[in-house]
Amino acid sequence: MSYDRYPPFDLKGVRTYPLASRESKVKVSDFAQIPRRGASFADFYNSLPDILGARDLRAVVAAIRRARERGKPVVMGMGAHVIKVGLSPIVCHLLERDWVTAIALNGAGVVHDFEIASIGSTSEDVDAVLGGGAFGMAEETGKFVNQAISVGLKRGEGIGQALGHYLCATKPPHLDLSLFATAHRLGKVATVHVAVGTDIVHMHPDASGADIGEGTHRDFRTFVSVVADLGGGGVYLNVGSAVILPEIFLKAVTLVRNRGIELVDFTTVNLDFIQHYRTMTNVVRRPVKGVGKGINLIGHHEILLPLIAWALEQGDSAR
Repeated sequence: MSYDRYPPFDLKGVRTYPLASRESKVKVSDFAQIPRRGASFADFYNSLPDILGARDLRAVVAAIRRARERGKPVVMGMGAHVIKVGLSPIVCHLLERDWVTAIALNGAGVVHDFEIASIGSTSEDVDAVLGGGAFGMAEETGKFVNQAISVGLKRGEGIGQALGHYLCATKPPHLDLSLFATAHRLGKVATVHVAVGTDIVHMHPDASGADIGEGTHRDFRTFVSVVADLGGGGVYLNVGSAVILPEIFLKAVTLVRNRGIELVDFTTVNLDFIQHYRTMTNVVRRPVKGVGKGINLIGHHEILLPLIAWALEQGDSAR
């Protein structure tokens, strides 16, 4: 092979066309607007570019509004990090305002929700206490969470309802910041999906594997019934759960369709600050393939979730 055989390609015969005749994906009408002093949140929201993530953000808000207008559920599955970054007031507000109709958490969510409600703080310094064997050994958290599960089970409750029932009955100082108490007070579904051994309350003497297992399985079956109602405009939000909730959701979708229940025309949304395999496949892609819409929003929970909540409250002023 030589340069004689491969001379530089001749560009003289290349065909072109007028720039204005081309269909372009980005237009100045989609661009962001510059900020102005004294503007409102609706002004800010409307100033975002109609491109990529900002377009997806608007699509999420529109899907939630449409779901509630149709009387369809908006279900929020979440990891405990949502609580740890200070978003309990936002989630409680979404429940109160009926933007969110059901919540599902992993087992760690129980721990952090209970501690916030009880003493107004949570999230111990694991590095500082692990060496001495004290990690996760707070007396009240292990004792009362496990007791609430066992007592609730006798009433026919799953873990989420049992914890909400317990907190509403005992009225701890920060009851208004509890997701489970808020859901219980409003009569809304709150489920907990546990992997036994992952949560600090499983290490305590009061823990009953039988009760935890039965309670979380009851919650799983309740969650499946909620998912069965998503068709026709419902929304499922996965916020910060990389493994447990995406797997639970996929199994719920499978059971619904296995029973011959039509599950089409719904929206799934994943919100997280990095992209994970399970969230993309089990939430955004597989369940809605050919029958719905999946949206992936990358960003910090403490920014994205308040943005969505504030946008929902703006009504027609936020396009």
